[in-house]
Amino acid sequence: MSPSEAQQFLKENQVKYILAQFVDIHGSAKTKSVPAEHYKTVVTAGAGFAGFAIWGMGMTPNVDADYMAVGDASTLSLVPWQPGYARIACDGHTHGKPHEYDTRVVLKKQLEQITARGWTFFTGMEPEFSLLRKVEGKLLPADPGDTLSKPCYDYKGLSRARVFLERLSESLRSVGIDVYQIDHEDANGQFEINYTFTDALTSCDHYTFFKMGAAEIAAELGLICSFMPKPFSNRPGNGLHMHMSIGDGKRNLFEDKSDKHGLDLSKLAYHWAAGLLKHAPALAALCCPTVNSYKRLVVGRSLTGATWAPAYICYGGNNRSGMIRSPGGRLELRLPDASCNAYLATAAVIAAGMDGVINELDPGTPQNDNLYEYSQSQLDAAGIKVLPQNLHEALLALEKDEVIRAALGPVVDEFLRLKHMEWVEYMRHVSDWEVNSYLEFF
Repeated sequence: MSPSEAQQFLKENQVKYILAQFVDIHGSAKTKSVPAEHYKTVVTAGAGFAGFAIWGMGMTPNVDADYMAVGDASTLSLVPWQPGYARIACDGHTHGKPHEYDTRVVLKKQLEQITARGWTFFTGMEPEFSLLRKVEGKLLPADPGDTLSKPCYDYKGLSRARVFLERLSESLRSVGIDVYQIDHEDANGQFEINYTFTDALTSCDHYTFFKMGAAEIAAELGLICSFMPKPFSNRPGNGLHMHMSIGDGKRNLFEDKSDKHGLDLSKLAYHWAAGLLKHAPALAALCCPTVNSYKRLVVGRSLTGATWAPAYICYGGNNRSGMIRSPGGRLELRLPDASCNAYLATAAVIAAGMDGVINELDPGTPQNDNLYEYSQSQLDAAGIKVLPQNLHEALLALEKDEVIRAALGPVVDEFLRLKHMEWVEYMRHVSDWEVNSYLEFF
């Protein structure tokens, strides 16, 4: 969008303020509100921030220049739930150059090796979230009647949440994010809104915008929209399944109808999948970045009888018990959860996938059995390993993964530093379970 087109857009839509928006290392949206008359400043010099006050920017209060959020003009759009406002996604700059700790910048750098080959990396993200209310300090599903033991696709649960779901989906659609399906998921109070896949950078921009809208619309209704991976110990968690493919402008390069395994996948797709499998433990740290994330990635049966989160490092066809599923002509990475920084997780996925492509790695034979029914001896015989079962284990794997660390640069060190601190804080916390179990036990 040219400056003149942007000014006309702002005038026609009576925009008074522009949210210059970026994310911190956790993927949380950060903004400054800029009067619309200063749009040109946002897309040239940028909106200034004290970078040391932002998580994960690797900046100090005494040496570093300001963190400048420079707007990407192609992302300018209205904020439907906030009349009179527009939003523009920004890249962080310091000293006049892209800031290497900014995760949108990190993703763009990884995408360069895709575009250099004349390719486009496409992703489609499926955000799951919990719609909750707080009653006397206790979190409960927003709908008091949402109590089924197996609530997936329940009509009543979907219908009773329609005010929130309609407002959010209509807001997204009004700015060109094409919502095509809405459903009640497998936990009480859990929903998923699906929107059309697009290029990976835009997909991450959309996910950030999605979370911004979901949180604010819920708050206006007196509710909480949570992307916490596992808010309830006895129910499925909130994932962010990532569908992916590569195109060359003419065709889907991940698709091959002559695939001997019957998954309609090309050699390129198999090499890519092999890279994801090879780097799975390190990817877990970036795709599942919280202590709580690993309450979702558990080995064992789901209490609802359905399988939504992976535990096993393998791939298959329409097999939801493995880390990678192939619905046909594309790959679905089932590892990420809804708490991840989508830019950083996608950048890591590209680094892992391209390692598989460059080195022509082989993912082995597809696994299409229900792996949750396998014994440990069966898993060992099949050579199937388990994903990290806690954040500490995943962080150690990321520390050792030279490919991922080299690809993403210094932001990995910052991520590791913050997440090791998070783990230490968690390990020092005395939980209710410990008190209940040990207070008078001895």
